[in-house]
This record gives sequence, C-alpha cells and structure tokens, in this order.
Amino acid sequence: MIEFVLNQTKIQTELPAGTAMLDFIRKHQQLTGSKLVCKEGECGACSVLVGSHSDDGMIYQSMTSCIMPLINAHGKHIVTIEGLNMEQLTPVQQAMTDQYGTQCGYCTPGFVVSLSGYLLSGGKPQIEGIIAAIDGNICRCTGYKSIERAAADICKRVLPDMSEMSIDSLVSAGYIPRYFQEIDALIKDINPITHHPKAPRTVGGGTDLYVQRPKQMYEAVIQGVYSIPAMNQISIEGDECTFGAACTMGDLYRSTVFQEAVPDADYMFKLLSSTQIRNMATIGGNLVNASPIGDFTIILLALDADLILRLGDHTRQVALKDFYKEYKVTDLQENELVEQIKFKATRDRSHFHFEKVSQRKYFDIASVNLASQIEIEDGIIKEAHLAIGGVGPIPMYLHQVRASIIGKEMNGSTMELAIQKLQEEISPISDARGSSDYKRLLARQLLIAQFLAIDPVICDHHQIMAL
Repeated sequence: MIEFVLNQTKIQTELPAGTAMLDFIRKHQQLTGSKLVCKEGECGACSVLVGSHSDDGMIYQSMTSCIMPLINAHGKHIVTIEGLNMEQLTPVQQAMTDQYGTQCGYCTPGFVVSLSGYLLSGGKPQIEGIIAAIDGNICRCTGYKSIERAAADICKRVLPDMSEMSIDSLVSAGYIPRYFQEIDALIKDINPITHHPKAPRTVGGGTDLYVQRPKQMYEAVIQGVYSIPAMNQISIEGDECTFGAACTMGDLYRSTVFQEAVPDADYMFKLLSSTQIRNMATIGGNLVNASPIGDFTIILLALDADLILRLGDHTRQVALKDFYKEYKVTDLQENELVEQIKFKATRDRSHFHFEKVSQRKYFDIASVNLASQIEIEDGIIKEAHLAIGGVGPIPMYLHQVRASIIGKEMNGSTMELAIQKLQEEISPISDARGSSDYKRLLARQLLIAQFLAIDPVICDHHQIMAL
C-alpha cells in the first residue's frame, strides 16, 4: 500500500508502484492543473512540490511528476497547483499576472509551483536564486523576461512581508494555504515501506528509465530506494566522504559536507540538468544506468571513487573505474544494489574541475564531458585522476593520460603530452551528438580547460591554438 498526502488529502492506493505521478494526479484524482506536455521531464509544466519530514520540519523540493514513480511519493506531501490555490491570487500568482508572465497558460502552473517551492526552501530570497529555481520550466510564448520580472517582484515583496522564511510566516503572509501547517503531523504517521532485496526492479528517481521505456515502467513491480536509511546519508570522516546511492544530485548540492569535500561543486552542479531533475535523480541510478556520458559518473571517476555493493547481508567494495565492462554492462550481480559511494575529499593542493559541452549549456545531455583531479606539489604533478564521457562505449577513466603526466612539471609541455595521449586513448564514433572528429576536438579543448583552471597563464592564446 502506497500512502502519502496529496494537497490536503491523505491518499492510500494499491495502483502499480511504477505508475507515473502525473497520471495518478490527472486520471485518478482529476486534478488537471498539472499539465501533460513532454512526458520526459524536460519542460516543467507538470511540476509538483514534494515535501519530506525532517528534524527541522518539512522540506519541499520541486520535481517533474511526468517521470516520477508513484512509489517515490510514499510518506511524502505532494503539492499540485490546486494545493497552492486560495480564494484570492497568491502573491506569486499575482506577480505573474502583473508582469504578463503568462500567455497560452499551459506552462504557468509549473512556473507558479517552482516559484512557490523556492520560497518554501528557506533562506533569504535572492533574485538569482529564484530565477535559478525555474531553470527546468520552459515557456514557448513570453520570451521569459516577463517571468523573470515576476520573479524579481516576488523577491522584492517577500522581504518586507516577513522577517524570516518559514511555513508559518508564509502562511501568515498569505503566500501558501493554512493547511501546510498541519502536514508535518500527518506525514509522521505514515510507516515506511519495507524494502525487499529480491523485488524484480529497484528504482531510484526514474529520470532516465521513464524516458527510455515508459510503458514498461507504468505497470512494473518496483521498489524505491528513497526510504532506505543507509542509502540516504552523507558523511565525512578524516579525508573520506561517504554518501548513500539514493542521495539525489540536489541532496549533494545542498550538503555542506559534500561542498567541503569538493570545493568546485557549486559551479559543477549548475551544469547538471535542471532543479527539478537534480531533486529527483539519484547518484546510484546515474551510475548503474551506465551511460557513456553520465555526468556524475565522470565526476566520480575523476574523484577516484569506490562503490559499496550489497546483496542481502553481503557487501563488497569495487573501484568505480573497474565497474564498467562494456556498453551498458556493469559488474553488478543479480539483485545486487549500489548502496554507498566513497571518495577522498580533495586536498588543498588538489585541483578538481568538471566541464561539459552540449547543445544547450544547461539542462542538456553532453556531447563530451571531462573531469579531472590533479594534485600538485612544488610545481610537480604528484597524482592525477581524469575521466571523459562521450568518446567510447563506457565512461572512460583515462589511464594513459594519467600515467603520462604524473611526475611531470605543471607546464605547457606536459599539457601537450596529455593531449597527445588523450587522442591515442579515446575512440569516439559519429552519432547524433557529433562526428568523431568533432568529439576529438571537444575532448582536446576540455582537457585544455582543465589545465587552464589550475593555471590560467599556462599557455597564451597563440600557444593554445597551435596545440
């Protein structure tokens, strides 16, 4: 039995756990404000807020309901646009109206949900933050400037309306309905679903599976991993950071522990999908999906990460760079789960950097992505880990490039050698994301970017063009 709160109503359902949340909302609850458009999590018209109980109260995140498994709603508060409506327009809705932020109106519910979700996330509202909160919402009519003006108006109005951002203050100021204050008590009464290690399919966020094979997923017998405690924690002991495979990209983005372990994380996360998808996509799912261009896979390869795999009561540790065998084939045994990921936090003299090239800078699949962690002492490269995606059948740990630069001075000659070894090691093919020659060029440029991130004057413009 799946149990959660939908707006103000406690829901119990025995529908298949793989049912898409959007289908449940529209077809079974007749709440049609959340719109069905792309069915791939791309446009945000179906956005809902997902509230989770924590020691500090309810925490809300925006997610796309079209690719959200029903099982992931268990024990949560799901808020649709209907759950935000009151007798009068809310200040968020009024700002969209005042600034002409809606035309055809199809995308508008998703924008209102995402903007309201930003206010529920706590902290002092900032224009940059509230605009970033709608990075996964697409409008085909307005050109966005009117929506950005609405977002700016919301920030300007919130500051004098309340001294602190909380559910109580948002209710008092009329930004959200009063029933939000009662949800925490309702959620705490819901028992977690028992995890069954031998269930036919285990699903994380489902952000890729529901795009690849949606019809199979809707009727699938699945279990979720969001509620497994060992798979949701983030910790750091000494110089080792460990986090559960059910942690989402959003969890890591908001984690001060992870930010401490990977200082470049803020820039990195902004290149990874949209707010809604980051809030859904689990790191374990990204890894076992085994995509040759999975962004977080490349990041963790460059961090020289290890995986803790669990089968029943038995666990084993595998280096991520040994995890991928061939295209879409991993070292996972039947019914085995990736439970945790661990890596050594970057040190003061260790430089970590991630870059990708895609048709859109944000919220797009990479043509080529590359990450590196290079440790330098007294001008000498003492250790290095580099990984690249999109240039082979599996996510590639660059063994040859690594071996070629360790012990060398950090200079232009070493970079030239690294570029040469990179071209020997990769084997790109032409596909929808570019020709093999184009991918080789991208790989070269991204490797140069890694060196320039460490030393911006390692070579001048003319030297770069000559390489």
